[in-house]
Amino acid sequence: MENKNNFKPYIPADKVTPELTVTSIIMGILLAVIFGAANAYLGLRVGMTVSASIPAAVIAMGVIRVIMKKNSILESNIVQTIGSAGESLAAGSIFTLPALFLWAKEGVMDKPGLIEITLIALIGGLLGVFFMVPLRNALIVKEHGTLPYPEGTACAEILLAGEEGGANASTVFAGMGLSALFKFIIDGIKAVPGEVAFKIKGYAGEIGTQIYPAVMSVGYICGPRISSYMFSGGVLSWLVLIPLIVLFGENTIMYPSTDMTIGEIFAADGASGIWASYIRYIGAGALAAGGIISLIKSLPLIIRTFKDAVKNFSVKGGGNNDRTSQELNMKVVIGAIIVLTLLVWLIPAIPVSLIGALIIVVFGFFFATVSSRMVGLVGSSNNPVSGMAIATLLIATLILKLTGAEGADGMSAAIAIGSVICIVAAISGDTSQDLKTGYILGSTPKKQQIAEVFGVVAAALAIGGTLYLLDKAMGFGTDALAAPQATLMKMIVEGVMSAELPWNLVFVGAFIAVIVEIIGIPVLPFAIGIYLPVHLNACIMIGGLVRLAFDKMKCEENKKKNIINDGILFSSGMIAGEGIVGILLALLAVFDADKVIDISGKLNLPVWASNAGSLIVFALIIVSLLKFSLWKKQKQVKK
Repeated sequence: MENKNNFKPYIPADKVTPELTVTSIIMGILLAVIFGAANAYLGLRVGMTVSASIPAAVIAMGVIRVIMKKNSILESNIVQTIGSAGESLAAGSIFTLPALFLWAKEGVMDKPGLIEITLIALIGGLLGVFFMVPLRNALIVKEHGTLPYPEGTACAEILLAGEEGGANASTVFAGMGLSALFKFIIDGIKAVPGEVAFKIKGYAGEIGTQIYPAVMSVGYICGPRISSYMFSGGVLSWLVLIPLIVLFGENTIMYPSTDMTIGEIFAADGASGIWASYIRYIGAGALAAGGIISLIKSLPLIIRTFKDAVKNFSVKGGGNNDRTSQELNMKVVIGAIIVLTLLVWLIPAIPVSLIGALIIVVFGFFFATVSSRMVGLVGSSNNPVSGMAIATLLIATLILKLTGAEGADGMSAAIAIGSVICIVAAISGDTSQDLKTGYILGSTPKKQQIAEVFGVVAAALAIGGTLYLLDKAMGFGTDALAAPQATLMKMIVEGVMSAELPWNLVFVGAFIAVIVEIIGIPVLPFAIGIYLPVHLNACIMIGGLVRLAFDKMKCEENKKKNIINDGILFSSGMIAGEGIVGILLALLAVFDADKVIDISGKLNLPVWASNAGSLIVFALIIVSLLKFSLWKKQKQVKK
């Protein structure tokens, strides 16, 4: 990578081209809402989200360059800047806010209002953007040759390859369309079941796979290593822990169950009943321990980065007034941070006291700094946002309890604080990647920072309705929407406030995480695998195996890279397509219109036929991925 002292951006500082235009703002806002909603759905299902920067970039390039016939790379960059903000805000929101819905179902408190959710998301997102402004010079400019920012650099490469923008965009749109069709067949008309399960006679374990395009796409994008760690966690849960619990405790009533023996739970609901009653607590313990371990491992880096950030807080971009160094005015930024902090305290809809507001501003800047540095080194996918939220929740809940904020009020305040911090960490990491893309291309930082604000506002206005729809249609904490991180955050707050958790199960999970860390396996994907159903992990694993086959292909390196990248773009489109249809089906369910299109009762097929139908549909999903990646490139080469 070029040294920062002689680095020259693609668009020189003395050249002015369109950037923050009406076209780029409108396109960016649409993508922010679409990818935000799709990632909210995906994250609640599988506990992971995927970056929207690259698919947003290729869509922007396809529309602006090919359809509108404009050669404006910086305008396309603004579109992906706004669009990716929606995905990051959704990720920060779904890791925490569904806990409030879960408590409402238990009768602990009232369901959060749309205004409360919107304001929490909006304030967290804006703080994430503003905290990143003084960090840009220290992290993006001064360490250009040191911090790679993988997603930001990859996005710049996609935009620089603009002559292929039309073909790339068509791949994303094809993924969206086909995935929407498959999702409608599986969950709309319900022609085939969305899951195939296999049981071993006389053994309490269970294995199987879901057949959803978005879930398989996660495996392809994450790759075989991460997929295998998640699948291994699922195998441990469903083929080891569940059979052991049934074997040793069949005639035992074990907390949290108070009226049914383990054998009765298994007889009534099978392995899924044991997962719901016991395994999810073990998974939560593993997730909590994994998040804390990730945070501890990063401590030296965290401390060093925070010191550098404090030193650079008053330094303006690069010490000159070039277009590529212009940023939001520091007085405006500091003033906005102060106003937002006061609003958190003063607005009645947000259940946060003055102490809570101070916790937010201190932890917010601290973890924005951590997040920005971490994504620069290891990418957004490995950013320990969950660990930061766990640490914040533990400390905030303890402080709130010590200052007299207990019960429902204290719990809702703790989640509100954790939500803001989680969103701050997610948005500041995303903003860092976007600013890196802009630095390579020669964008105006100030215009990108304004674009981030547009994206945050649009996504914040949409996230409340999205959460309400998904909860109403499928329910958080169910098989359909497990919401693993939010359930974990809920358990942490309850554990500190009331100490009524099944701590033995939580500690089992925590020590499994410690063992996994000692062995050298990345603990967070393994812990997510323990928590989630093995059928979902198996679907992810299949996507990872397709990616592995591509990685191992023996062909010319550039051809292989193009095939893999096309697969990533198609998979990104499949995630967006399923997410959009998932939201539409949720809307139908709210109005009880889903039953009108449901044909599952009319088919009345035997189990073997239903399973065969599901596997055929899944095979078609895999074939569609091959068609728009492997076979697409082979066809082009023959020409």
